[in-house]
Amino acid sequence: MARIDIPMPQTYAFTTELDIRIQDINVANHVGHDTFISLLHEARVRFLHHLGYTEADIEGCAILVSDLAVVYKAQARHRDRLRCEIAAAEFNKYGCDIFYRMTRAQDDTLILEAKTGIVFFNYHENKVTRMPREFAKAVS
Repeated sequence: MARIDIPMPQTYAFTTELDIRIQDINVANHVGHDTFISLLHEARVRFLHHLGYTEADIEGCAILVSDLAVVYKAQARHRDRLRCEIAAAEFNKYGCDIFYRMTRAQDDTLILEAKTGIVFFNYHENKVTRMPREFAKAVS
């Protein structure tokens, strides 16, 4: 089976740390894939908050996740602290990709690389809308 390759950016605009709680652990005694998706979501919310935005209000628009790719490199376990670096790139008129590089803070072990495609959405009109220029400037 061919592996997914995510071309990752060289630099990251934002870093946050997430602690692995006991409820994040699955029956195999490590963080499961479903929990990692929630951790990526938490990191993205923190990134947007750092910029003064929420997922529901970025210059009057919301965002939707249009796709997701994750490549797992190592396991994470209870009480690990994960450093998540985030960058935005691959801009188009309706959105961009958000890239995530997650490492274990204690020893710099690479845990995963991921990206989510986001598109901007107008809920009043129920349609995809152009990415606000102010957002592009803020994350560039």
